[in-house]
Amino acid sequence: MKYLLGFDVGSSSVKASLLEVESGKCAGTAFYPKTEQKIDSPEVGFAEQDPQQWFDCAVLALKDAMSDAHAEPDDVVAIGIAYQMHGLVCVDKAQNVLRPAIIWCDSRAVPYGEAAFEAIGSEPCLSHLMNSPGNFTAAKLAWVKEHEPEIYSRIDKIMLPGDFLAMKLTGKAATTVSGLSEGILWDFSQETPADLVLDYFGFDHSILPEIVPTFGTQGTLSDEAAATLGLRAGTPVCYRSGDQPNNAFSLGITEPGEIAATGGTSGVVYGVTEAKKFDPRSRVNTFAHVNHHADNPRLGVLLCINGTGILNAWIKRLLGDVSYDEMNALAASAPIGSGGITILPFGNGAERVLCNRQIGASISGIDFNRHDRSHLCRAVLEGIVFSFMYGMEVMKESGIEIKSIRAGFANMFQSEVFCETLAGVSGATIELYETDGALGAARGAGVGSGVFESMEDAFADLEKRKEIDPSTGSYAEAYQVWKQQLDRAIGC
Repeated sequence: MKYLLGFDVGSSSVKASLLEVESGKCAGTAFYPKTEQKIDSPEVGFAEQDPQQWFDCAVLALKDAMSDAHAEPDDVVAIGIAYQMHGLVCVDKAQNVLRPAIIWCDSRAVPYGEAAFEAIGSEPCLSHLMNSPGNFTAAKLAWVKEHEPEIYSRIDKIMLPGDFLAMKLTGKAATTVSGLSEGILWDFSQETPADLVLDYFGFDHSILPEIVPTFGTQGTLSDEAAATLGLRAGTPVCYRSGDQPNNAFSLGITEPGEIAATGGTSGVVYGVTEAKKFDPRSRVNTFAHVNHHADNPRLGVLLCINGTGILNAWIKRLLGDVSYDEMNALAASAPIGSGGITILPFGNGAERVLCNRQIGASISGIDFNRHDRSHLCRAVLEGIVFSFMYGMEVMKESGIEIKSIRAGFANMFQSEVFCETLAGVSGATIELYETDGALGAARGAGVGSGVFESMEDAFADLEKRKEIDPSTGSYAEAYQVWKQQLDRAIGC
């Protein structure tokens, strides 16, 4: 039996999945740690992780996935990697990590991105980068340069989290065009690394790793990594992508007009377009999709809400004695609009859709005589969905038409109330599939290694689990009440 291996490096855990080549089905899957991975916050707005823990968790997850599938080392024919976007990993010439990774939800670099946007100019930034430098990887490196000059002076290469895992597997420091674009280090007008950003921040161009194709052999498993993982040395790593482009790819989304969504720790709506368009306020962001080429543009317009699944988990811990299924049942028993309770879910760092403002989460409208935990559970789901809708209205301004949304049957999309509310307020059909980021990375490895002859072949066996059509109900009214609360919070 032959398998394709996919890793998904998240901020909560690292997942490993084995896709059986012949059937296209998941043969084994596991994740580590079993509780959420530690995120350090040494100061307000900071979020850091030790990159080594990603590799250690990958090793443990793979061991269980291999056991689950009864797979042998020689059975794995190619490896793909998906990863949390926008992080910064710094290594020296010996590939030693110099400091904890600054991850996606860290807000410290906002002033650096804003200063760069003003100094470089909005027209050059938006026409070349499709974004403001914002709070992305380049701006995070600028923070390190100013605040930790001794560490900065020792940096040989900077990498994204997936680049780091690939380096641990192969011994080779490399990245992709898609990866550089998510760090705001790619110039779409020239289809080269972004000199205007590198030069403004004073970064030596050599600090960027070698660029490798998203699909294709990017390196092979070293003897040392093979021994640690229990795999065959020389196994090729043939795909890597940030989690949101990869999530879209895992759902077979590669062409203009197709839309994907996720509802994990953060929530994302991601639409593919061929037009090099951008939001002038960078509330949604445009990156190179997995199949982007200079002569055949495929760009992903990304809406990210930081505080989605993490809000649901926070409320679960607060309630203390309920499961997620029980929370969903409680939510279903409450009326649309949650009896007047509104929740703004913006409590996990600066929100790009709010122009990098950090307003925090809030709960309002509670009546001690009328409301109980059912209203609270529904308000959580509605607050998350309505934050999606707020961002999707921005996406529509950028030319993205949303008629249907594909998602994996996982996380928030396992909630019927969540799906029905999203369909009802957006008017879009929700299609749920049996897949996840690790399986998407495995399929990407199959495309990159030539195991699959085409992308269409890679998704021939993708299973649709469920479809939710828009329904009637007072969703629009509830959304307007929520939006008014948000306007008050941000001073509109």
